[in-house]
Amino acid sequence: MKAGHWRFTALAVVLLASTVAHAEPPKAAVFDFQHADQGALGPTDADRARLGPLSDLLRSLLKDSGRYQIASTEAVKAEVAKGPDLRHCNGCAEDYAKKLGADVAITGEIQKVPNLILNINIYVKDLRNNKPEQAYSVDIRGNNDTSFDRGLRYLVKNNLPPPQ
Repeated sequence: MKAGHWRFTALAVVLLASTVAHAEPPKAAVFDFQHADQGALGPTDADRARLGPLSDLLRSLLKDSGRYQIASTEAVKAEVAKGPDLRHCNGCAEDYAKKLGADVAITGEIQKVPNLILNINIYVKDLRNNKPEQAYSVDIRGNNDTSFDRGLRYLVKNNLPPPQ
């Protein structure tokens, strides 16, 4: 192989690897956590107060992990609040995410079994292909901020797929 051709090939490989390494992560619309139907009991004021900080933590963890760029959901927040919950609205989360220019729709749900056993569920729908929605879950013990914080961190670190 001639020296000039070899240098061109090496440069092309370096440029291709550089482009792949610097590809932007997909843009995700991460909607605020909601409560699963808890029947007649319903969520308490403390349960409702926890959703905002937990949602913010999820966005931060996903961004910091390099998995996603986070799209603001502010433009659809009022519309989301008026409708049924995002898990039972026939794909409205996907529609909202598309409206926001996102590649991925991420919703979350808190499920209370009894007061001390809870589930944090995250649902990820890649809008760029026809793959089924992926569900990720972790069980926690203790209905307090520390349990939720640790559970969500564990879920993102150990259960969600790594950055692509």
